[in-house]
Amino acid sequence: MNPQAKLIFATSLILGTTITISSNHWVLAWTGLEINTLAVLPLISKSHHPRAVEAATKYFLVQAAASALVLFSSMTNAWHNGQWDITQLTNPTACLIMTAAISMKLGLVPFHFWFPEVLQGSPLTTGLLLSTAMKLPPMTLLLMTSQSLNPTLLVSMAILSAAIGGWMGLNQTQLRKIMAFSSISHLGWMAIIVVYNPKLALLNFYLYTMMTAAVFLTLNSMKILKLSTMMTAWTKAPSLSAILLLTLLSLAGLPPMTGFLPKWLIIQELTKQDMAPAAVTISLLSLLGLFFYLRLAYCATITLPPHTTNHMKQWHVSKPTNTLIALLTTMSIALLPMSPMILTIV
Repeated sequence: MNPQAKLIFATSLILGTTITISSNHWVLAWTGLEINTLAVLPLISKSHHPRAVEAATKYFLVQAAASALVLFSSMTNAWHNGQWDITQLTNPTACLIMTAAISMKLGLVPFHFWFPEVLQGSPLTTGLLLSTAMKLPPMTLLLMTSQSLNPTLLVSMAILSAAIGGWMGLNQTQLRKIMAFSSISHLGWMAIIVVYNPKLALLNFYLYTMMTAAVFLTLNSMKILKLSTMMTAWTKAPSLSAILLLTLLSLAGLPPMTGFLPKWLIIQELTKQDMAPAAVTISLLSLLGLFFYLRLAYCATITLPPHTTNHMKQWHVSKPTNTLIALLTTMSIALLPMSPMILTIV
């Protein structure tokens, strides 16, 4: 893809996201979402592989349906209340349709089926965009309408997302699919708290974005797409594999890593809201995710592959370290001591 095209798509992504985040009117928010969708489609299908074209088609159909539901929901609300303001979503039917639309955009259960398939058909850099930047506009809409949405429905969807994200990630060998189910599981943690403390949900989203970006950039740097390749990658970049181990444990939410911070705060907030059963359930379900993160970490650093032609060791090539990877992995591992300062911001 030539640089001019890349520049146009990148500018369109930034423009679409900015329009959605800064808008108060539903039509403007819908316009931003559509610009985003159209800008990311060529990035998914740029390899012209049948799998990539299939992923782009699935992404387009799902996002178009979700955008149509956003418009339908806002029109229903305006029909009943005469309000096009995003924060004035008061009609119960409109709230229900909007929850479905935002869940489709984000990939929350039960609207999650498209996400692993689309991520599997995309390059790693586009997969990073789909897992982080493309979730920011619908996440903003969820935060802006959170007080109007049904808390019971959101908590049910959140617990289902944590459960299915964990269960379906267990038997995967493709790293992009594992990261997709990891994303679904993390979205469950954000959805469960968004009604009670939107700022905490946003903090969780930021930390998740940072850790996911660190993992995707590391995998892209080492050119790894599946577990069998990961087993031999330590000979190619031993220090990067060791750092990947720590970043994956942080993504799993183990103390004393950064990833423990949002889970800790969310459990604390749920307990304050007299939702101890929900907190216990989602905490236990996160153990499913911990299993496949530990398996990834084990494959990245501890295993020695069988010495067969299928598992040839890769040559150690000394390449300059990417500064962005170094910065993101450091932040993904070591931000927990700064939690008092982060709490004052939240």
